[in-house]
Amino acid sequence: MKNYINNIIIILLLLSSSLVMAQYGAQKKGDYYFGQFSYAKAIKEYEKMIESGFNEAYAHQQLAECYLLIRDFKKSIPHFKAIINNPNVATDYYFKYGMALYSDGQQEEAESWLKKYKKYNKNDSRLRRFLKEGNLASVVFNSRQRYDVFTLPFNSTESDFGSFAHEGRLYFSSSRKDLVSGSNYGWNDEPWLDIFVVNEEDPESIPVKIKGNINTKFHESSLIFTTDYKKDTVIYFTRNNYFKNKEGYGAQNEINLKIFSAIKVEGEWKVNRSLRINSDYYSTGHPFISPDGKRLYYTSDRPGGFGGTDIYYSEIHERGAIGPSINAGPVVNTEGNEMFPFINKEGQMFFSSDGHVGFGQLDIFSTIANENNEIVDVINLGTPINSSSDDFGFFAHEDGITGYISSNREGGKGSDDIYKFKFTPSLTLEGYVTDGINDKVLDSVRISLFDQTMNTKVGEIETDENGYYKMFINRATNYMITASRRTHPTAEVFFSTFNTPITTRVIRQDIVLEPVLDLKLLANLKKIYFDFNKADIRPDAAMELDKVVKLMTVTYPEMIIRLEAHTDPVGSHAYNDNLSERRAKSTYEYLIGHGVPVEHILSYKGYGKRMLINNCTGKSDCTDDELELNRRTEFPIIQMKNGLIKKPQPKAQPY
Repeated sequence: MKNYINNIIIILLLLSSSLVMAQYGAQKKGDYYFGQFSYAKAIKEYEKMIESGFNEAYAHQQLAECYLLIRDFKKSIPHFKAIINNPNVATDYYFKYGMALYSDGQQEEAESWLKKYKKYNKNDSRLRRFLKEGNLASVVFNSRQRYDVFTLPFNSTESDFGSFAHEGRLYFSSSRKDLVSGSNYGWNDEPWLDIFVVNEEDPESIPVKIKGNINTKFHESSLIFTTDYKKDTVIYFTRNNYFKNKEGYGAQNEINLKIFSAIKVEGEWKVNRSLRINSDYYSTGHPFISPDGKRLYYTSDRPGGFGGTDIYYSEIHERGAIGPSINAGPVVNTEGNEMFPFINKEGQMFFSSDGHVGFGQLDIFSTIANENNEIVDVINLGTPINSSSDDFGFFAHEDGITGYISSNREGGKGSDDIYKFKFTPSLTLEGYVTDGINDKVLDSVRISLFDQTMNTKVGEIETDENGYYKMFINRATNYMITASRRTHPTAEVFFSTFNTPITTRVIRQDIVLEPVLDLKLLANLKKIYFDFNKADIRPDAAMELDKVVKLMTVTYPEMIIRLEAHTDPVGSHAYNDNLSERRAKSTYEYLIGHGVPVEHILSYKGYGKRMLINNCTGKSDCTDDELELNRRTEFPIIQMKNGLIKKPQPKAQPY
């Protein structure tokens, strides 16, 4: 029977562990999608956490932001309400909550939270920017600078732009005079564009033209790699409407752009077709294939759009046929110009526009989609990705950490230059706190975070029912964690984020706490009462002793104790010795009868009034409360774990 019970306990623990890992997996997925701008996908994962009761405060916090960013303000408000009065919540959430309320038309309530926010952040200009620009998503996203931008040595004094990385090589367009054939074109008196390739790992290397018949005496740019329905590698690129040595002119004799494809033949790329979506009467260019290979995105000024150039897409059918052109819609496209679409592996579109509110002329934006995958808003990626000049041609590697942009900003070598960027994702600290004896997780552990350089507390949180904690931290900082619980003395942990790789989004710091050697604290015991002159276990005493049983059979199954009973000083030694002995025995028998192994209680003994804890001598010099302090049952811990003997500790306070 005992083995059966132990097996059941083990099975339950394993199931519990599996459940915890599944819940933790939902959080990791949610955080990943959040970092990839896939807020609708993140919502589903965070909602799983709410349903399972796992790390609910954090899930509410993330859901509030997700709904805020997809412009579903009503749905964000309940999640803000769930966390906003938490004393540990960052004051930044006062601002976000105020913005959500304001956007939902609750202006009076919004004002109160914005005033509260202003008390802590007097110089924050985001409110003014929001009221001026009206784009809450961009304001929230740019509350922290997230990108660093670096120049690249292979840029020339002419135009270099439109990057695409593939298998360690970087492809781009350039009009560098020393390597491009053909006469200059009228727009900026630079040579026509050709497509070049350079070793991505060695940007000091010399760019060379791509092999094959892709480059001509006219413009070629915006090359991308993809795989067709036959699993062959294909490239798409942009060219003037020139094919098979013939120039094609539109209605006004203008030379428009078209998208062409090419395949590799004997090691060189050979142009094999002009796509059916092209026309001599308008431009179609800057192609990009979605990571799943099912959709072609591009830029076009074809009739029926919203402005100058719009972003369109076409479905790619199973046999490779390109479907009709579909406008990406008015949330993306404006009366201005939208161009250079890029799609990350989560399906978020990045593009350039001079029609959305920005920092200069062309700026780079990202779309935000709702749970139905409908685009509901756009985010300006902010500085330094964007500048007061033209910024375009966004490309990111699969991890989203590094990539390239093109810009004609000040400080470059030529009219357009290629820049490398590094995305610095937010950094979080997380971990589980466990008991040093039984390795079980500990809830309600107070985690305090200190910035050692500033010598200040910067965060505080309690572990949840799964022993889990999580908080946002800064990079390039020295930290100290203190972890404490009523049943476990404080532990200190030191760590630094100075050398944390930029690709790291989460720092894991698990903490082990040793339990106090006080059974009453560990079991959260209340007073154990006996009736006057009796040793019977009362129902209320049984409830307390059941806590001891659980502690010794489930929580610390290897624990070994002694059992001691004490009385007040009223009456003779003989009377009190006998009474305490009977009470010790009845307590012992109760514990043994309810599952505590006999060998885990070394002894039980009644000490009568021989070990008083105050100066009472009787009713004449003590109050009833003082007398009661001496009427106690104690459980000195001898051993917590097999082979681990604990030294005697100072006598615990009575209860």
